[in-house]
Amino acid sequence: MNSIRVFAPATVSNVSCGFDVLGFAMDGPGDEVQLTLTSDQEIKIRSILPASVKLPMSVEKNTAGVAVKSLLSAIGSKQGVDIELAKNLPLGSGMGSSGASAAAALVAINELLGNPLSRNELIPHAMEAERIACGSAHADNVAPSILGGFVLVREYDPLDVISIPIKAKLWCSLVHPHIELKTKDSRKVLKPQILLTDAVKQTGNIAALMIGLMKPDSDLISKSLQDAIAEPWRAKFIPGFDEIKKVAAAHGALGSGISGSGPSIYALSETKVIAQKVGDQIQAIFRKNKINSEVYVSAISDQGAH
Repeated sequence: MNSIRVFAPATVSNVSCGFDVLGFAMDGPGDEVQLTLTSDQEIKIRSILPASVKLPMSVEKNTAGVAVKSLLSAIGSKQGVDIELAKNLPLGSGMGSSGASAAAALVAINELLGNPLSRNELIPHAMEAERIACGSAHADNVAPSILGGFVLVREYDPLDVISIPIKAKLWCSLVHPHIELKTKDSRKVLKPQILLTDAVKQTGNIAALMIGLMKPDSDLISKSLQDAIAEPWRAKFIPGFDEIKKVAAAHGALGSGISGSGPSIYALSETKVIAQKVGDQIQAIFRKNKINSEVYVSAISDQGAH
């Protein structure tokens, strides 16, 4: 086999209290990458679809190219590769767009080379792609996109990524408003230092969320989906944000917040019916603010890039 096509799902990262350390995978949508081995020892971005997507064709600036180059360099390979990218996730959406491209490309090249690396060993190479995309080599998007499920990044140096064995049956409403918010800009508004009281609150919430997911305990999950670090500063970028949170709770969501760095909004619910209703209500608020949007409803997917 010298050619393969891989799909990598959208992800929700941070999940309110888990800034840069929590994320989970959706069933869809996602990015697709087709990789073909070549004999010329070069990595090339051959195409990016749709044509309206303005992404760099340079291997050094495209997350799929950066990820593949990083992996090949790490294993000492000069294998030539052609990359074709189907960009189904919107840019600057808070849905793990840059991470999905890197995840798909890594799983593809690893498979074509006979899987020299484990799935967990792919994550650092995807993080290098994130560094190019937003200036920060975080793993809360790329890890769930590669591994699937709900993922905790316990430590970055050395990297320690843990798949959470959740028992809670949860559905996610992910609403993407037509606002582009670059991760670099969204990170700039965050404070370099946080209050001790906020750190204590955040630590309690993330620990309680893990317990709630694994018991399962819906009430504990609901109480824990609060963010004291990023959301207070990022909320200003999203019209109607405070109303969105109130309406989501009123229609049965366990909790809601900013997906990744925004502007997409996620909400977690106990059934698909509730999740669809919550998604529709969030979309209605964006519509009231004259902002078009899409709603995606999905269970938390156990399957990562495939």
